[in-house]
Amino acid sequence: MYSSKINSKDFPKNFIWGVASSAYQTEGAWDSDGKENSIWDTFTNDKKFPNGNGNTATNFYHNYEDDIKKIKELNLSAFRFSISWSRIFPLGIGEPNQEGIDYYHAIIDCCIENGIEPWVTLYHWDLPQALENLGGWTNREIIDWFSYYADFCTKEYSSKIKKWIVLNEPMSFIGLGYFMGIHAPGKKGLKNFLPAAHHATLCQAEGGRIIRKNIPDAFIGTSFSCSVVTPKNLFRRHRKAAKRLDALLNRFFIEPALGLGYPTKDIPGLKRIEKYFQDGDEEFMKFDFDFIGIQYYFRIVAQYSFFPPLLFANEIPAKKRNVKTNNMGMEIYPKGLYKMLKKFSKYKNVKHIYITESGVCFDDELINGEVEDKNRIKYFKKTFVICSKAIKRGIKLKGYFVWTLVDNFEWADGFKPRFGIVYNDFETQKRTIKKSGYWLKSFLKK
Repeated sequence: MYSSKINSKDFPKNFIWGVASSAYQTEGAWDSDGKENSIWDTFTNDKKFPNGNGNTATNFYHNYEDDIKKIKELNLSAFRFSISWSRIFPLGIGEPNQEGIDYYHAIIDCCIENGIEPWVTLYHWDLPQALENLGGWTNREIIDWFSYYADFCTKEYSSKIKKWIVLNEPMSFIGLGYFMGIHAPGKKGLKNFLPAAHHATLCQAEGGRIIRKNIPDAFIGTSFSCSVVTPKNLFRRHRKAAKRLDALLNRFFIEPALGLGYPTKDIPGLKRIEKYFQDGDEEFMKFDFDFIGIQYYFRIVAQYSFFPPLLFANEIPAKKRNVKTNNMGMEIYPKGLYKMLKKFSKYKNVKHIYITESGVCFDDELINGEVEDKNRIKYFKKTFVICSKAIKRGIKLKGYFVWTLVDNFEWADGFKPRFGIVYNDFETQKRTIKKSGYWLKSFLKK
């Protein structure tokens, strides 16, 4: 199955090959030109946070022209990036910041000048701290705040941007930030998770409606994290545990958008989310997206457990299973991507699927001016074969965005995980294209 004989000619001519990034992980300039703090600025500048911060990150704020030229050099045709909410609205709402507005115009114009199609994500985890001070995603008023922001951005950039993604991985930023507390803003417990999750679901749909109103010819999507979940063994209790984890991690945010509601039949304890419903929410949660983005990195092996309650399931860490892992300890399992593509394609109203993030991180080293990352090349070869297979079997996969262009700040894990196809020296901000970048360039040769 994993023959290395794969090239871009094995894909439809209109297949999109791109690279993805996010504002907080790359931009830096955290307090420059009118920008105020996001929750990630606050979270990572806390003395208790051990893994650095994105104050400088990759300095994309000043290096965007050179980085976009590298996208072109590598024969990629699309660039997915996010807008920093607090760069546009330093206080979340109110008066917009003209310098922030102009900055994103400059990025978009640079993409267009270099023949790169810009894809914009409205929200990639960096909520303005001023709004978090009012409760953030746990406060239902965020629907109004997000609508205000989305309305402004889509009107401002409507003539240049037609490809829009509303939210990036709601289960990640809600689950890790408002339940487990290991991501910004560091909140924990169901009392935070449930209202935050419901409000994110509502904003996901409302964002789609706002884009459609302001840009009738827009191509609108939203992106979901996903993981193959398999049981420890075939014992019934482990199979049921895997089913519950799958419902939470893979179904919780897409099914409300499709009009199916939350998958509470499989996780009855989460029915208490209905406490946060208001009249009309069942309809308000729905939006007919033009596409969905899926973002796949690893497999989860589940087992029955008394903890956590409600789920009664937990993950067996990859390091205990004697499998290949990336340098974040996640299992490298490319064939799981096919299972995810197949799973999401079965939903009746999913029209098109894009892999809006996929990649792998290793302890890459710069030696004699080169980065020899053979394992990343192997990962791409396996993954691209899987994508080609999926298309041939009728799955409506339309594009693949590599995570990521340049090694960046990887959230709570800091700078150690290197996902880039371009190596970054964080001391000097000098970029070096890795062997995987050159392989990709050859793969996509025109």
